[in-house]
Amino acid sequence: MLRSLVGSEMCIRDSSKVANYRSGGHPEFEDFGDATLLADNGATFYFRVDWFTPGGLGAWGDGRTFVLGTDGYIEIRKYLDVARDPEGDHVYIVDGAGERHEHVHGRVGFPFFGDLILDCLERTERAMPQRHAFLAMELALEAQERAVRIA
Repeated sequence: MLRSLVGSEMCIRDSSKVANYRSGGHPEFEDFGDATLLADNGATFYFRVDWFTPGGLGAWGDGRTFVLGTDGYIEIRKYLDVARDPEGDHVYIVDGAGERHEHVHGRVGFPFFGDLILDCLERTERAMPQRHAFLAMELALEAQERAVRIA
C-alpha cells in the first residue's frame, strides 16, 4: 500500500496488464500497459499508456486526460482534437450548468518543465516534491511487477 498522491490515506493497486502487441522483434518490450487503482476513500483511477500511433494521426501521439465525478467531468485533449483541430490544448467541461469548451493553446504556459529542470540542477522541489515522484514510480513499478501479461 502507498500513501496516495491525491489526498486519501492509501492508494491500493487493484489490477494491471501489460502486453507486447506490435513489437515482436523485441519480445521483452511492453508496448501496452494499464492499471486500475482503488483509494481508501472509494475513489477509483484508471491509467493507460501505449506506443500505438496510427499513421494517419496528425500528431506523434494522442494524450488525453479524463476526470470523472458524480456531477460532471473534464476532458483534456493535449496534442490535438481528433478530426477537428490540429492544435492541442483543448479542455471540455460538462456539469450541471452545461457543456463548455476552452481552447487554451497559447493561454496556458508550461512552468512545470522549466521547474523540473531547475529541480534537477539545483536539487529543489519547485515542480513537485521528490516524495511525490518516488511514490508515483513505486506505484508504476508495483503495477508492472504484478501485471497480468497478455500473450
